[in-house]
Amino acid sequence: MQQLNALIADAKNFSEPSAAVTEVKRVLQICNACRYCEGFCATFQSMTRRLDFNLADIHFMANLCHNCGACLHACQYAPPNEFGVNIPQAMAKVRLETYQTYAWPAKMGDLYQKNAIALSMLTSTAIILFLFGLLNSTNSLFNSNLDGNFYAIFPHNSLAQLFGVVFVAMSLAMLIGVINFWKAISTDPMVSGAAQDATMDVLTLKNLGGGHQQGCNEADDAFSLWRRRFHHMTFYGFMLCFAATSVATIYHYFFGWVAPYAYTSLPVLLGTIGGVGLIFGPIGLLYLNLKRHELHGDSAQKPMDLGFIASLLAISISGLALLILRDTRYMGILLCVHLGFVMGFFLMMPYGKFAHGIYRSAALLKNAVEVRMGKTVSVGSD
Repeated sequence: MQQLNALIADAKNFSEPSAAVTEVKRVLQICNACRYCEGFCATFQSMTRRLDFNLADIHFMANLCHNCGACLHACQYAPPNEFGVNIPQAMAKVRLETYQTYAWPAKMGDLYQKNAIALSMLTSTAIILFLFGLLNSTNSLFNSNLDGNFYAIFPHNSLAQLFGVVFVAMSLAMLIGVINFWKAISTDPMVSGAAQDATMDVLTLKNLGGGHQQGCNEADDAFSLWRRRFHHMTFYGFMLCFAATSVATIYHYFFGWVAPYAYTSLPVLLGTIGGVGLIFGPIGLLYLNLKRHELHGDSAQKPMDLGFIASLLAISISGLALLILRDTRYMGILLCVHLGFVMGFFLMMPYGKFAHGIYRSAALLKNAVEVRMGKTVSVGSD
C-alpha cells in the first residue's frame, strides 16, 4: 500500500503542470538565487530548504504565503523588470488551484471557478424567500407577541437538526479536502511541539507581519499592521459567535435553560462582541482590499474575496439587528433573513474563501514540522 501511495504521489508530481504552477516554480528559482527576502516570512524560509520545487512543494508554499506584499515591494526584479517576479500574485493563483484540486467531492471544486460566495448569496436569498412563505402560511411574519422567542416561530429541535446536519456535512467535506491536501504535501512524521507552534502561528497571524514584522504593504511600500488587526477582529469575532451558539446549546440541552436569554447572559454577550468584531473586521478588510496595489494577488479572485466579506457582514449585521429588535414585530422577518444568510454560508463554506484559513493552517503545520526537524536543503522532483 505504501508503494502504491508513493507511485500515486509521483504520478501527481510528473503530471503536466499548470501555467500557475510553472510560474511559481520560475519565480521561486529566481528568489532562491537572490535571497534578498530570505528572512521576510515562513514562505521564504521554507524556500531556502529547497533547491528545486515539485508540485507538492509549490502547493505547500502557495498556501504558506499570507500575501502580505512585502516581497513585491522589496524585489528588484518585480514588474516592470523583465524578470517580472511577483510572488503574491503567482502564489494566489496556485492557492485557488489547490482548493479546486483537493475539494471533496471532487466535482464541487468547480464552484471555485463559479464564485462560490455568489452562489452562497443566491442560496441565502432562496432560503429567505422560502422561510418568508412558511411564516406567512403560519401568520407569524408580523407577530409582535412572541416576547423575543425565536423558537415560537421555528421549533428549536427542527432548527438544530437542520443547521446541525448541514454544518457537520460541510465541515466533513472541508476536513476530507484538507486531509487530501496534507497527504499530498507532507511525508514527514509529526514531531513534538510542531502542533503548538503552528497553533500559535494561526492565532497570532505572525506571517502577516511582512518584512521584519513591520506589517503588510497595501497601496505602496509603506508598512501597516492593520491587515493583521482586521483579520484578528474577523477571526475572533467568528469564533466568539460560534462559542455563543455552543454555550446556548449547552444551556438548552444540559441545563434546560431555554431561550430567549437576557442581554447580560453569556451567550448574548459572546454573540454581541463577536458580531461587532465581524462588522469592523470585514469592513476594514474590504477597505484594504479596495485600496490595495493592483499587482497584489489575483484580480480574478477579487469577486470571491469581496463576496466572502459581504457574506460575513450580512450574517453579523442581520444577527445584531435580530438581537436588538427581537421584541418587535420585525423579529420574524429578521429571523428569516439571518437564518438564510447563515445557511447559505454553511452550504458554501468548503467551496469559497473560507477554505483558505483551513489550508493555510495545514501549511503552517507542515512548516512547523520542518522547522522542528531542522530540515536542510533538499531537491524536489518535477
